[in-house]
Amino acid sequence: MTELELVADKLLSLEDLSRRRCGWRTYSQRTVFTNGVFDLIHPGHLTYLAQAAALGQRLIVGVNSDASVKGLKGESRPIMPLAARMQLLASLFFVDGVIAFDTDTPLELIKFLRPDVLVKGGDYQVEDIVGYREVIGWGGEVTTLPFLTGHSSTGIIERMSSSGLE
Repeated sequence: MTELELVADKLLSLEDLSRRRCGWRTYSQRTVFTNGVFDLIHPGHLTYLAQAAALGQRLIVGVNSDASVKGLKGESRPIMPLAARMQLLASLFFVDGVIAFDTDTPLELIKFLRPDVLVKGGDYQVEDIVGYREVIGWGGEVTTLPFLTGHSSTGIIERMSSSGLE
């Protein structure tokens, strides 16, 4: 398989995700789920995703659709379209699958996937994470990971705007 085929193989539909998750369960592989916009991938994202991957054997990343991002962050976002954000995430060796969602929250996706571990960034209180009650209810774990100081897509965009690079 070529590198491009390997990346494309990680871009999942709900049907693909269901089939893979079933196989992973068969081999008792712990599945970790996280989600976000992942606009302008930076070292903070890479560190966060690598740490999330280390919490299990499989990492699935849910990515907000372009319409979802606009609703959450405003009309000027996302900077990068969904297909590009998904391709970049899928190219990371520690990411096993990438799936888009078109709602404000990934709750339905979380309920469908039933991850063993649900992870978000350190700006969340564990009990406030979307899907917390469901994941705990089926015996899973919910955790947060610290941010890598000085790295954020919003900060990068603001610096670009103030320096006239937009």
